[in-house]
Amino acid sequence: MTSPPRLLIATTNRAKLDEYRLLLADYPLILVSLADVGLEVAPQETGASFAENALLKARFYRQHSGCATLADDGGLEIDALGGEPGVRSHRWLNDRESSDHELIAEVLHRMEGVEDERRTARLKVAVALAYKAQGKEREQVVEAALEGVIARHAFPRFRAGFPYRALLYLPERGCFYAELDDRQAASVSQRKAALERARPFLLEIVRST
Repeated sequence: MTSPPRLLIATTNRAKLDEYRLLLADYPLILVSLADVGLEVAPQETGASFAENALLKARFYRQHSGCATLADDGGLEIDALGGEPGVRSHRWLNDRESSDHELIAEVLHRMEGVEDERRTARLKVAVALAYKAQGKEREQVVEAALEGVIARHAFPRFRAGFPYRALLYLPERGCFYAELDDRQAASVSQRKAALERARPFLLEIVRST
């Protein structure tokens, strides 16, 4: 009997990896991490958009691992800040990786005095897949977003690696995104919406064995 195909989840963010394990649990795929395949190298994220960065990462890790690969790129877009931090969400401050608490503090600082009606924002994601199907190399990118508003203070508890969830208030649910437990958060996340759009491509990977 043929074993299920492997799908590399190409992220160093443990919280993100755990969320993908939840979201992809119903697929007959063996999910593996970068540590599982012994990859410590990383590409330069030089894209001008989430989609460009997601695709260059998926392509890079597909080439280095030989596995079907899922990679994503995403971040926070705040309308009052002209869409910032956007594609630089994790390197917003002086083009360097910043701590979760530094990023939260910077958003609150820049949003001081902004009226309620101008505090709209969203968490966006682009999910890229690089894999082989029907004898051909394929690349696919899908995008999705979760809408909310930037609160005037941060929720005090949040999962490391997901700082902006402490700031995004979800009016339809009446709570901060960070207030939801892992399964609740995954059920409304932008990644879930993106994976629903990617379902035909994920099924191609399933059928590729």
